[in-house]
Amino acid sequence: MRSNIVIMAIIAVFFYLCSAVYTVWHMAYYEGAIEWVGTLALGLTGALATLIGFYLVLVYRGQGGEFAADRIDGELDDDDPEMGHYSPWSWWPLGVGSALALIFVSFTGPTFLIAIGGALLLVMMVGWVYEHYRGNFTR
Repeated sequence: MRSNIVIMAIIAVFFYLCSAVYTVWHMAYYEGAIEWVGTLALGLTGALATLIGFYLVLVYRGQGGEFAADRIDGELDDDDPEMGHYSPWSWWPLGVGSALALIFVSFTGPTFLIAIGGALLLVMMVGWVYEHYRGNFTR
């Protein structure tokens, strides 16, 4: 996990530097005009790497030490078998993905489908969150 954090930090710094160099280079060749698409794309790529690295730092702090998979001498059986609660029988993630696909496809075509996809997404998210509070799988 620590190596992933370092890699994300290196990627973030690299893209921030690329954004700065790209902006200065473009301004030098085009009489001070800034090319915003490339500058923002490179800067936002660095911001994305920063966000992922920050998330990994929070996970690393919250997990209470290194996992066995992160150590060189670690074995597969050394890890805790309970890594979280997942529902292998759940169909709700498929519905959430389909609703998101409908929303994203409707950005390029019939925009009236955005509202329908948003309503479906809301229903699917509520169903996914509350699936363990009803039926045979209640807790």
